[in-house]
Amino acid sequence: MLRPSWSPPSRGRAPLPPPRRRGDLVNPVQPANAGIDTAGVAELLERGRTLAMPVLRAAVGRLAAPMDTVAAYHFGWIDAAGRPANADGGKAVRPALALLSAEAAGAPPEAGIPGAVAVELVHNFSLLHDDLMDGDEQRRHRDTVWKVHGPAQAILVGDALFALANEILLELGTVESALAARRLTAATRRLIDGQAQDISFEHRERVSVAECLEMEGNKTGALLACAVSIGAVLGGADTRTADALERYGNHLGLAFQAVDDLLGIWGDPEATGKQTWSDLRQRKKSLPVAAALEAGGPAARQLGELLATDAGRHAAGADEGLPTEDFDEAEFALRASLIEEAGGREWTVQESRRQHDAALAALDGVELPDAVRRQLVTLADFVVERRG
Repeated sequence: MLRPSWSPPSRGRAPLPPPRRRGDLVNPVQPANAGIDTAGVAELLERGRTLAMPVLRAAVGRLAAPMDTVAAYHFGWIDAAGRPANADGGKAVRPALALLSAEAAGAPPEAGIPGAVAVELVHNFSLLHDDLMDGDEQRRHRDTVWKVHGPAQAILVGDALFALANEILLELGTVESALAARRLTAATRRLIDGQAQDISFEHRERVSVAECLEMEGNKTGALLACAVSIGAVLGGADTRTADALERYGNHLGLAFQAVDDLLGIWGDPEATGKQTWSDLRQRKKSLPVAAALEAGGPAARQLGELLATDAGRHAAGADEGLPTEDFDEAEFALRASLIEEAGGREWTVQESRRQHDAALAALDGVELPDAVRRQLVTLADFVVERRG
């Protein structure tokens, strides 16, 4: 398990700025080498889409009806009425990393396409199930699959995408594809572990920072780590190179999730595609919450009391078969303000930077083509700079 050093936010820090207004964007998390090649990032992401998308569409086309249609809706290829659509399909960071990792092994990017598609299928399997378990009605500014097609289809299509991911790799019939499938399966198990941990945290009064980092390393870091190593495995990389890329991906995943946690409380709905205070609405014990509670002080104590009341209300509701009561916007704004006052927001910003730096350090001592190394650095910068 990755265990970055934890220290509570300093009590002697400069006074915090006034709490942001509802929907304000998170301040950019500037890495040490600020000044991102945005054109280069866009080119890498577009290459991932261009090379992987036809294979991904063909894979989804193997599904039996109506699962093929439901999956096509989830990916944004059609609308709820079945008409062709061109909805936002996500950032495509994982396919871009898989193709780049093939080049890290000295292979052409095309060698990583099966890995890119397999990882994208597993990622979307997790999204379909997560949306249902979390009760999320919107993803990328569209109704989620369970909302449109029902919970049963969301479960079935998610399961089918996971099966397809392994099929795509194993049908290659090579030693490298078997090794890649092993990495993907291990990453998927960790991802599921992370989701189980995340759900279990929602109704606890407190979750430690160490527990939160372990959960996020499983839920987000594992699949990013797989994405950035699976192409190299398919391209014939040695174990040392693949493992170094995997460590890079683990830290990158934790940086990615730290930024996600910031956006989950303070992100702009126009950029994130989710409601304001989305993580607070779901009672998530994300990094800013865990860090705020461990910091101590009046704001942390008040936040802890509110969360203890939540836990009691949930227990009573569960006993009576009643849903947990929702709060008004002022209550969510208060909680966000307390998290910030206790230092949870700033600590999480700093943690994203620490994980960014650790990701780049994982590449030290590994022989990589210069262009590939530069692109891995650029993608790490992009992950902590994003606003949605």
